[in-house]
This record gives sequence, structure tokens and C-alpha cells, in this order.
Amino acid sequence: MASSVPMSTKVGHGLAKVLGIKLDYRNPTGADPVTRGESTYSIETADSYTEAEPTSLEWLQSITPTGSDCLHYVKSLFPFVHWLPFYNTTWLAGDLVAGITIGAVVVPQGMAYAQLAALPVEFGLYSSFMGVLIYWFFATSKDITIGPVAVMSTVTGNIVLAAAKADPSVPGHVIASALAVIVGGVTCGLGLLRLGWLTDFISLASISAYMTGSAISIAAGQVPTMLGQRVKGKTPFDTRAPTYKVIINTLKYLPDTRIDAALGLTALAMLYIIRFVFNTLVKRQPARRKLWFFLNTLRTAFVILLYTLIAWAVNRHLNKKVASKLSHFAILGHVPRGFQDAGVPVMNKRVIDLFVSQIPVSVIVVLIEHISIAKSFGRVNNYTINPSQELIAIGVTNLLAPFLGGYPATGSFSRTAIKSKAGVRTPLAGLITAIVVLIAIYALPAVFYYIPKAALAAVIIHAVGDLITPPNVVYQFWRISPLEVIIFFAGVFVTVFSSIEDGIYTTICTSLALFLWRVFKAKGRFLGRVKVHSVVGDHVLQGGDPKHAPAPDNDPDTSYRNIYIPIEHEDGSNPEVQAEHPYPGVFIYRFSEGYNYPNANHYLDTMVEEVMRVCKRTNAASFPRLGDRPWNNPGTSRSGKEERAEDHRPTLKAIILDFSSVNNVDITSVQHLIDVRNQLDRYSQPERVQWHFACINNRWTKRALVSAGFGYPSPDDQDTGFHAWKPVFSVANIGGAAADAEAAANRREMKLHQQRDVETGRNGVSQRDVDSIGEDSDQSRASFEKQLRTYKSGQSARIAVVQGLNRPFFHIDLTSALQSAISTSELSGPKPEGPPETSAAVVVEDEVVKT
Repeated sequence: MASSVPMSTKVGHGLAKVLGIKLDYRNPTGADPVTRGESTYSIETADSYTEAEPTSLEWLQSITPTGSDCLHYVKSLFPFVHWLPFYNTTWLAGDLVAGITIGAVVVPQGMAYAQLAALPVEFGLYSSFMGVLIYWFFATSKDITIGPVAVMSTVTGNIVLAAAKADPSVPGHVIASALAVIVGGVTCGLGLLRLGWLTDFISLASISAYMTGSAISIAAGQVPTMLGQRVKGKTPFDTRAPTYKVIINTLKYLPDTRIDAALGLTALAMLYIIRFVFNTLVKRQPARRKLWFFLNTLRTAFVILLYTLIAWAVNRHLNKKVASKLSHFAILGHVPRGFQDAGVPVMNKRVIDLFVSQIPVSVIVVLIEHISIAKSFGRVNNYTINPSQELIAIGVTNLLAPFLGGYPATGSFSRTAIKSKAGVRTPLAGLITAIVVLIAIYALPAVFYYIPKAALAAVIIHAVGDLITPPNVVYQFWRISPLEVIIFFAGVFVTVFSSIEDGIYTTICTSLALFLWRVFKAKGRFLGRVKVHSVVGDHVLQGGDPKHAPAPDNDPDTSYRNIYIPIEHEDGSNPEVQAEHPYPGVFIYRFSEGYNYPNANHYLDTMVEEVMRVCKRTNAASFPRLGDRPWNNPGTSRSGKEERAEDHRPTLKAIILDFSSVNNVDITSVQHLIDVRNQLDRYSQPERVQWHFACINNRWTKRALVSAGFGYPSPDDQDTGFHAWKPVFSVANIGGAAADAEAAANRREMKLHQQRDVETGRNGVSQRDVDSIGEDSDQSRASFEKQLRTYKSGQSARIAVVQGLNRPFFHIDLTSALQSAISTSELSGPKPEGPPETSAAVVVEDEVVKT
């Protein structure tokens, strides 16, 4: 008869034999993977289930994209194909209103922010046009508006000015356009690779600090312009110096304030007064809320037009060619019509070398502003964005904008808030805004000539004022996480006393350091068992279900349940509730922050220290002579007599690890477990320590633990007295709701039969019968199976084990893990004195049936 083993398997086994690889490492007994030579839950008594380990091929298949996955990926690159076919007139009306409103805001803001970028104002219009025109093709957010923003413009301006000092022959707009291409390429690449999750590493504290510090820095830098502090047409000091220096110099040069201050200060006051008046009207006249809102959003355009009219009236007698030089206050001057700087961006090594060191901070600024704003407004308006797709959208925008003269752009908080309140319906509103900006570029340059620079500075100060984190929000941060408030203030102070770039790096690095510190110093908790009741008023709920009345027979199985809380009450639970180790020598240890190589040593050192403090060495005579003691455990007496003193502490029996917070393990963490297992086995010899695991939620974690010899008794256990063990499996009803109802009725009937059996002297399911589980006896196993079949007949429903029979030391919850540990401990030695026992049990349909 020909062998059924494939040739590839034979070759693989032969190669493994040559290389000395043990293929049966995970089955050291060589026994049946279900029973492993021990009595266990019989596969005849219920639907059996043997858990299969995950394979590398299975993992490769799970990460390899299929044809449908590739098609879905391509479609996801253009989200508009999903909603554009359903576009309707209602959506159009909302988009028209929102688009026109944003257009009226973005035009003056774009020109003002171009000054922050150290560029002529027309470049702000170019960036505004391309941002709103391109974004809607790739958008997953209907609210966000891409264009020039204060912080990114300031960063760009710093780069442009630094490049001008290094190489004055390269125009500033060339540097800005090249920077936009690089930033766009990086962000687009991150989006195409679907790495949008990287933005989650930037904490809210970092974002708030960056926004607050930047707002203070930008506002301080605009005050001299608003006050007209200039000598021969220029500010007498560097307004891009560290913020504290700018503030000091502003106060120092107050005597040089010019008439520009009259325009700037009144414009700033007017912006705040108009906003206050209309916000008050919205509260007092909610019926006209929309009217007051739209009038409020137009305040920037109104103020700019008003002061432009004033400037024109003052300078109308001057020749337009010299008016900007002879005017009593600074005005913009000539603004070219149309796209005069359109063309292919200059990209060469000479240009890129001028700003290559500033690329990381530029990318971070673009990501922080855009993703944080998009996520925030998505949550407010009840939709979800795709961060990776948003990176593509902003990346493509910055890649194409330089062809029309644009510089780096990202999402604007103020304009996004206005757009959201204006009732925008779809991203297509950006197309409406683009039309408004296009009209401004071609039709209004003559009007822009007379815009006072002091009024534009007031617009900038007013806009960035909303970016400052209010004190109440900082206080709420303090209530949530005091350490992160320290990071917040650190970021703000570094920004004020150094630069925006240093502030960004400071907050991100310190937030990452705090995260790593919490991971490395994660502290596990020893849990104790507490019996609790669910009470409403003066009624104890049956099984914790408020729909049921109190158990009439006061059945403890239905009127209480066991919970597990930290013994030291680190979770804030009532310290008067006594939570102790559930059984002498049995410990429940819960990981709090995952379990990997950074924290494995800290976790297990804490656990071993407590275990050795609470438990004594099993063999008290293991060091009969002083010289037998190891050098690192010399004791407290030179004679060694204290070792023979009576020690009432229990011996170590079992350790239960709660893996509910563990998703993955690695080689280092598993090796630490192996080392600790060997260490504790030496401490408890000649006995062996049981290792039980509860709430493992990853198949690969199970595979790793099994590979290390966990999950089942090993052959060495049988040689060291751990030959009798009592498995406890969790089983569930798989018959559906109807079967559940029938099973409940049958259980009630079963109880009545058991009561009659007791009255008549017949035996039901006894503790003695269940104790037979684990005894290596065919008679005891047959007795248990008979009793369990009787129990099943009372259920009249199919039941099946929840987890694999081949992993008896992996448990679905702490209760079954504790039951198994205590039951096996009772079999392997004398019954210790301590807390009440927990008898073996079979869990059926989430109910513990005591046996």
C-alpha cells in the first residue's frame, strides 16, 4: 500500500532530521494531542473541539491582497465616485452657501498668510485656489478647507528667509514651491502606503501645545506691523526672532509707533466687537441664528473692505505708481492679475539643499493640522475620515499647487469651523470656493492695492487667537493626566523662548518618552477573589439580571458571582472589601500594559518577588548546611538555624496569568516566562508549579506559549508528583435561543429530580463523581461520563467546549482557570488551611453548575 504522506513532507522531515530540528517540540509527550495520556473531558460527552495552531502560510495569506482587495484599494483613492452619482439640489444649496462664505474668508486670509511666508500676497491666493480646487477629488471630510494657514506659513517664511541668507540668488517663491513639492510627495507616499495611523503617535497634548505656542508666536510677530513700528519702511528688529525677544523689542520700540496703529488696533477691536455682537444675537434670537451666523463670518471681508476704502480715500490723490511708497501708512501695493508665476517648479540639488533640514518639521506641521482638524470635525458631524486617504488628498494638493505658484498648504481650523457651521453638505463646496478665489485673482487686484498692512496684521492676530488653548481646557487636561500638562507647558515655553520647530520636536519627543516610560514600567497586579451580589434597592438580583426577581430559594449559584480585584486596591476599590489570594499558594497576576520585551523583566521581577515573599520553599531542608546556600541568598544567620524554624507560609502551587490586556508576545517575553518557570520550579521542588493562562485573545500568542511548553502538563510533571490533575473545561449551549429556553426548563426539572433522588436515597451528580476527573482510572472516567450524559439529557441541547481540549491550561476566564488550579492542587497534596475552597465545576451557558 502506497504511503499517503506527500513527498514535500518527507523531504521536509528528512531535512529537519539532518539539521537537528525537533518538529515535535510542541508535543513533547508524543501522546494524543487531546488527552496527552491524562484523563480529560471525553469527546463522547459533547461536541469536541481541538484548537489548531496558526501557520506561517495562513499569515501570509491573510496579508496578501486579493483581486477584490486591489480593486477596493483603487476605488478608495477616489472617494467622490461613491457620493457624486447621488448629488442632488439640496446638497447643492448647502454647498453654494458654504462655498461662497469660505471664499469671502479665504481671500483676505490667504493674502495675510502669504506675508507670514515672506512671499508677495498673490502667492497666498494661488495656494488658496489650488487647495480648494483639488482637495474634493480625494476628500473623506466634507468640512475641512485646505489652503494657507498661519503656522505653516510661518514655518515656510522662516525657511525662505534662511535660504535667502544662504543663497540670495534663489527667489523666495522658488524655495516655497520646491518645499511644497517635497512635502506633498512625502505625505502622498504615506497615504498610498496606508500609513495614516502614524499620526496617532502625535498626542492631543502635543497638538494643543503646538497650536498655542505657535499662535502666541505668530500674534507677537504681527504686533509690530499692526503698530507700524518701522524705520525706512522696515521693522527695526527681527519679528521672527524668539517670541520673548519680539515682545521685549515691541515694548522697547513703542515710541516709534506710527499712524498704522490707528488702523490696526481699531480693525482688531472691530473684529472682536462684531463677533461678540453677533454671538450675543445668536443666543438671544435663535430663530435668526443662520442670519447672524453668516453676517458674523463675513466680518473679516467687511473689515478689510472698510479699511481698504479708508486707505483709498486717504491716498487717492497720489499717483498709483508711488502711492505705496508715499502713503502715511503701509499698504500692499501692486498685486498682479491672474497666475503670473505659473510654471514647472524648480527642483534641483542646489535648491533642495537650502531647506532639506526643515523637511521633517514641515511634514509634521502639515500632518498635525490637517489630520487633527479632520478627525475632530468628523466626530462632531458624525462621520469617519480615512487618515491615509486624507494624506493622499493633502499630498496631491501640495504636489500640484506649485505649478500655479502655490506654497505648502494644509487644513485650516478657522475656515473649517466656518464651513461646518455654514451647513456644507459635500466636499464639492470646495469647487464653489475655488470659483470665488478665481474671480478675486482676476477681478480684484486693483482693489487689493490699497489694503493696509496693519489691517492684515489685525486679521492674522484675530485668526490665530482662536488657536490658543483656553485655561479651562488646560485644567481639564490636568484632571485627566497631570504629566501631559507638563508636556503641554514645556512645548509652549520652548516655542516662546526658542522657535516653533523646536516646540514641535519637544512635545512629540516628550510624549513619546512618556509613552515608552509607561510601557517599560508597566506594573502588574495580583488579584484576589471577592464574592459579590447585584443589588437594586433592597433586592438581590437573580444572576445579576435586573429582569429577574430575587432567587426564591436563595440559590447561591444565581444570587452571587465571583469577581477579581487587585489585592492592594490600586484600582480605587473599597479597601474595606477584603481581597486576598483565592487559595494558599495560588496567585492570579494580571498584566496591565501588554507583555513584550520592554516590560517583560519588570513584570516578572515584581511577580517573583511577591510570590517568594508570600510562599515558603517547598523543601524546608533544601539547605541543610550553611555552605549549601547560594551566595546570593545567604540568609540572616551565620549558623543557618533560622532555616529550621517553623514557617507557616503556604507552599507555591500555581500561578494564573491574566492575558486580557496582552495581544502579542515576542521571543524575549516568552523566554522570560521560561526562565521564571524554571526559577519557581527550583523554589517549589520536588513539586512543580502549575501555569494557567486566562483570557488569551490571540492565536499566535497561544502558539508561542505552547512552543515554550505552556498550556498542558509536561512529562516531567508526572515524574515530580504532578501526575494527577483535574481539567476544567468551559462548555456552551450551541442550540440557539429556543434550545436555551428549553435547557432552562429542563434544568429546573433536573433539580426537582435530584431533590427526589436525595429524598429516596438515590445518588445524583456528586462531588465524588466529579472528583474522578483527572484520576487515571477507566472506572472513574466512565462514572463521570455517565453522570455528564445524565446532565446533558436534562439539557436536551447540544453543548460544545469553548476552547480546545488540547490546551487544558488555557482558560476562557479567570473562574475556570482558578477552578482548575485549585482542583489540581488538592489532588497533589494535603488540603491547606486558608480561604474557602472552590470546587471543580463545568461552565454551561455562562452559568457555574456546582458539582
